[in-house]
Amino acid sequence: MENDFTQKLARRLLACNEIDPALYGKWDVKRGLRNANGSGVVVGLTRVGDVQGYAVNAQGEKLPIGGKLFYRGVDVEDIVAGCRSENRFGYEEASYLLLFGELPSREQLRAYELLLGEKRTLPDGFIRDMILTAPSGNIMNKLARSVLALYSYDKNPDDTSADNVLRQSIDLIAYFPALIAAAYQAKQMLMNRRSIYLHAPDPARGTAENILLLTRPDGAFTDFEAKLLDLCLILHAEHGGGNNSSFTTHVVTSTGTDTYSAVAAAVGSLKGPKHGGANIEVIEMIEGLKRHVRDVTDERALREYLIKLLKGEAGDGSGLIYGLGHAVYTVSDPRAVLLKGMARKLAAEKGLLDDFGIYEYIEKQAPSLCLEIKGAGKSMPANVDLYSGFVYKALGIPNELATPIFATARISGWCAHRLEELGEGARIMRPAYKCVQPFVRYVPLAERIQP
Repeated sequence: MENDFTQKLARRLLACNEIDPALYGKWDVKRGLRNANGSGVVVGLTRVGDVQGYAVNAQGEKLPIGGKLFYRGVDVEDIVAGCRSENRFGYEEASYLLLFGELPSREQLRAYELLLGEKRTLPDGFIRDMILTAPSGNIMNKLARSVLALYSYDKNPDDTSADNVLRQSIDLIAYFPALIAAAYQAKQMLMNRRSIYLHAPDPARGTAENILLLTRPDGAFTDFEAKLLDLCLILHAEHGGGNNSSFTTHVVTSTGTDTYSAVAAAVGSLKGPKHGGANIEVIEMIEGLKRHVRDVTDERALREYLIKLLKGEAGDGSGLIYGLGHAVYTVSDPRAVLLKGMARKLAAEKGLLDDFGIYEYIEKQAPSLCLEIKGAGKSMPANVDLYSGFVYKALGIPNELATPIFATARISGWCAHRLEELGEGARIMRPAYKCVQPFVRYVPLAERIQP
């Protein structure tokens, strides 16, 4: 009886929320906050980051161009090149740039690194009381809960002055490696019944090194591994105010709420498979491919499997090939371009060149297959999730930590956007929805007929 009742309610739920697609055009509603040509609706101004993936001509048509990504006006390719030329880590430099709006001097960068190092360790008892006692099947949910729990450990949590929010931001940037590592260990022990290892953060090491130190059983890693992960962090640190999680940060911040609530909301946004969770989709897609294609160097077999993916006959049945296409980039994703070269070196070092070939084949051949099978003419360049998925797998990073590592990078961008919104945002964000539900007369309970 209860099952029948809930099924009826479910059908009713679908019916009462159905909206005629034609109404969106009638009322000029920008679905997904996108214009008719696919470009984003401008909802604000920012100085934090910029994503350039197309030009627009006088007729309002989008013209494909090579993708560019800027942090505070600085080309991310130049940031990466500068770090490589000096053979040093760069995430902390990118973080400083995003927060303070300028490239740090050597002395400023060192002082910022030391400050983060001092704050790497979580508050006393936090791992025991807030993480190990309530494991989660998804690390992102645990991360959001942990961020909210840190509110209780803050002596001044609701003060939204710039100085106080900056303090909270630096705390969170420093804490994130320990938060995701402890959440993973809690899941391993209490849900997967496996042994765990809780290493102490090293204040003398940066974000990338501490992630590897805290998540690996022996805490060991090579310099090349750490610098490759550092590259991933640089490339994920910011992506313009319009990406879903950064926009979420602006929206929630505009209410005047505390830092922990705003960041937890951003974490929830990033978890979604249409946003940060896409890197896990890539990893799982490739794992499925390798289970069904015995010889991954056989391009004919790869082609046949990709066709099955597009037809919804393989993988998760979605008909999608993950790691391709982007809402902004039309010709190339600069993050994927930068990551691909380092990923190839990692593949050679780890003896994974055949596996790397799968990703290259997908990048080169899948777009034409999409056109052939689905008739889709949309540009489908490789996006950052394609090669970051390979890097995480080759580094032995567990699948469930892929998106949390993304969050560990993006926390710098989120905090920069929060500080910007607090400084310039004068009004709570309150966009309009057009109600298309007709008026309905109230019927007294005794007169209602059971359908």
